[in-house]
Amino acid sequence: MCKECGCGEPEHGHSHDHAHPHTHDHSHDHAHPHTGGPSHEHADHTHDASGAPVPRGDRVVRLEQKVLSRNDEAAARNRAWLRERGITAVNLISAPGTGKTLLLEKTLEALEGRVPCAVITGDQRTDNDARRLAGKGAPVRQIETVSACHLDAERVGELLPTVCEGGTRLLFIENVGNLVCPAAFDLGESFKVALLSTTEGEDKPIKYPSLFTRAGAVVITKMDLAPHLDWDLSACRRNIQGVRPGVFTFELSAKTGEGMQGWLEYLERLVS
Repeated sequence: MCKECGCGEPEHGHSHDHAHPHTHDHSHDHAHPHTGGPSHEHADHTHDASGAPVPRGDRVVRLEQKVLSRNDEAAARNRAWLRERGITAVNLISAPGTGKTLLLEKTLEALEGRVPCAVITGDQRTDNDARRLAGKGAPVRQIETVSACHLDAERVGELLPTVCEGGTRLLFIENVGNLVCPAAFDLGESFKVALLSTTEGEDKPIKYPSLFTRAGAVVITKMDLAPHLDWDLSACRRNIQGVRPGVFTFELSAKTGEGMQGWLEYLERLVS
């Protein structure tokens, strides 16, 4: 488990090629190679600056708070940068396989010539999504997070000047496929959009409420498959509204085009 952020990913060192994405603290004292803490850590506690023992649980919480604080500072810079340029940023978050990339493909094609867009897409490995989205009428940049389970504000901020060309009005950030960690990390976006597909079941909003309670909108994808599944649309709607009352919800199929018009009109209103 990565003790740097508590994300559950494997530990990894601080090399310049594979550093943990949440921190770049390269201390030159005799620190633990992953956490930056004392290397003489005991099984149940470590020590603070005064030498007093600190329980392991308290230490993990402090590390997590430090990571989130640093990320929030970078997110604030991103948000100010985007606001100065009149760019609306949408952070798309879902489990793997929900259909974020196909939805983005169809969205970019439909908005070309209507709304100038840009895309930052994240995955642990490969630039598959960036290659899929290339040529759809918007500049695209890929972030490979290596072992991290989410994008962070610092890496997103590094790409903003290169991906948001003059006149960009709408930036899509396609986060790493994960319903948990991406919800906790502010990227400087205008708001988060939660996606879930009909193939995932109707209980995802109540099983993973952190994302859905923070979402500015929810998109139910793969509606073309609903007639072939043991899936309850009414229950799904109740679960969404139960954790996020009044949230905008779109039910669509990027494959067939069903429901896409409402989604596109919503995006156009955001930048009008």
